[in-house]
Amino acid sequence: MKTNISDLSLTAIAPVIWGSTYLVTTEFLQGFSPMTVAMLRALPAGLLLLMIVRKLPTGIWWLRTFVLGALNISIFLSMLFVAAYRLPGGVAGTVLSAQPLIVVFLASFLLSSPVRPSTIIGALVGMGGVALLVLTPSAALDAIGVAAGLAGATSMALGSILARRWGSPVSPLTFTAWQLTAGGLLLLPVVLLPGHFIPVPTASNLLGLVWLGLIGAAITYALWFRGIGRLAPSVVSSLLFLSPLTAVLLGWSFLGQTLSLLQISGIALVVGSIWLSQRANG
Repeated sequence: MKTNISDLSLTAIAPVIWGSTYLVTTEFLQGFSPMTVAMLRALPAGLLLLMIVRKLPTGIWWLRTFVLGALNISIFLSMLFVAAYRLPGGVAGTVLSAQPLIVVFLASFLLSSPVRPSTIIGALVGMGGVALLVLTPSAALDAIGVAAGLAGATSMALGSILARRWGSPVSPLTFTAWQLTAGGLLLLPVVLLPGHFIPVPTASNLLGLVWLGLIGAAITYALWFRGIGRLAPSVVSSLLFLSPLTAVLLGWSFLGQTLSLLQISGIALVVGSIWLSQRANG
């Protein structure tokens, strides 16, 4: 499949914006539990989009919507936060960066996509780049945390592949509304468990939630699902390497963090891996 530069650029906006999640969460949403943030990120955005598109799933798409909502939203975010809590940020980011490699093999199995050596090399190079970007010498492993990270990466990888296999009967915006709503509804019972505290949001909390929900979910997922329908799975998944890259650059720009020579090398590897994946499918 030939890669269209405009499709690639629009799809890349999503992981770039997702890279701001850590900064926004730590600076604007202190005191909120991860599950609460995940639900508030997905459900209000999904309901808002449903009010705009005014279209509900029909027939088999009710089941498919909740399957995709679980894989791309509920399970992915849940496992992401378990990994984040049990692992240092660098280890969690490196484990989750296995997703493009998982996509290569799932696409081969479910979509009969060819497994090109250059695509595998590109994914491995990207993982190495992420490791240089975010790992520290003191990073420690936790079996449950690593398993959760791999489960989250596999969940979203499978969700992306199934979205490509099933196609979309509606526009990307409507497709996004369905999945965000379904994913948010599946997270709602966890947030409403007895004893689960939800703080009253302040003005800065609301600002952070608006960014994560409206920009970081409604708009970005619409661009992401549009890309899934137009680009090869390995090309789309390789763009996820832009998230840790963006997070590091934002930390350097706004939090006064420094960039080491190893991190600069990691940036070069991440960019190179995306180029290699695009070239393999170009």
